[in-house]
Formats: sequence, structure tokens, C-alpha cells
Amino acid sequence: MLFFHPMDFLILIAFAVSIWAQFRVKGTFNKWAQVPAMSGLTGYQAARRMLDNNGLHDIPIEPVRGRLTDHYDPINRVVRLSEPVYYENSISALSVACHEVGHAIQHKEHYPMLVLRHRIFPIVNIASGAAPFLLIAGFLLSLTGLIGLGIIFFSVAVAFQLITLPVEFNASSRARDLMVSEGFIANEEERGVAKVLNAAALTYVAAALISLLELIKYVMIFTSRDE
Repeated sequence: MLFFHPMDFLILIAFAVSIWAQFRVKGTFNKWAQVPAMSGLTGYQAARRMLDNNGLHDIPIEPVRGRLTDHYDPINRVVRLSEPVYYENSISALSVACHEVGHAIQHKEHYPMLVLRHRIFPIVNIASGAAPFLLIAGFLLSLTGLIGLGIIFFSVAVAFQLITLPVEFNASSRARDLMVSEGFIANEEERGVAKVLNAAALTYVAAALISLLELIKYVMIFTSRDE
């Protein structure tokens, strides 16, 4: 059966972890947003210096509305920082800003996992959109071939999420190392930076875990029907 599979219990637990991770990242960000960095740098200033120090003078930094809407745009090669990160000089602001610059540095250095993620992104867009329809149609119509195709498409989306994990961890690692070496934070501020970045990373882990468990569920259903 498609519904109420034994794997659903694990998926519900993973989903609960995901919700908790979302609350945690917001809570951690808000907590360390109240702690000014000793360097006095804003998120924008830290990001600009880190970009320039790594030869990325041509990459602009743009403020965007919202909270935790920060991202690096690899197509237009732009670092976009949410307004609280762009304008403020807190531990949270510096941590998030430098993490996004970490992605820009990855792009420059052709970090293998980032390159792979970029290459499969167009395929993922198609696969992730089609997979649910193929799986639902396959199970409702009892078409094994359609179910198998849906699983293959869904596997591509799961692979993308798994590839995202080392990309995010590597960007955070780069950010922490450069923030210390370039004097953006003092050694005693590393704990706050780690709290902010680790909380954000947990959301990616939870999302990947949910998708992986769902994939295992579909494979188990598929193999049991085949038998």
C-alpha cells in the first residue's frame, strides 16, 4: 500500500526534527543577532572584504527583503544578503554573510560538489516536478513501470539534496576559517559563529533525511509489489 507504510513513522520523526530545526535556526539567529561582533563590521562589510581578499572584486552584494533570505546566485554571480544581515554588525550577521561568500569562493575554485550540483540542477527541476505525479499515477493505476520511473526521478531529487550537504558544510567551514584568519571575529566569538552555522546546517540535514526515507519507502513498496 502507498499509505500508512511502516516507514511513515520514521518519516514523521524526521519531519518533526525538520520543524524543530527550523525553529532552532531562527532562535539561534535571533539570539546571536543581539551580540555585536568585536570587529564592528557589518555583514556587508565582512562579505565585501572577504570577496575582495579572495580576488572576487567583481561580485556585487545586494540587500534583499526578508529574514534568512540570504543566498549566493551562481548564475548572476551576486551575493544577496537579507537586510538584518546586510546592515547589522552582529555575530549572526557576520556568520551568515561570510557563509554566502563561502559559496562564491567555491564557485571561483570550481569546488567539485558545487559544480556537480549546478550541472544536475536543470534535470532536478524536471525530475522533482514529475516524480510525485508519476508515483501517484503508478500506484493508483497499478502500473509498475510508471512507479519505477517515478522512483528514478525522485532519486535524482534526493541525490541533489545529498550533494547539497557537503556544499553547505564546506561553505561554513571556509567562512569560519576566513573570519578568524582575517580578523572579522575574535577567537572567543567562534562559539557563536559555530552555533549559528550549525543550526542552519541542521535544516539541510533534516530535509535530506526526510527525502531519503521517503525514497526508501517507495523502493520497499515497489519491490514488495514486484514480488
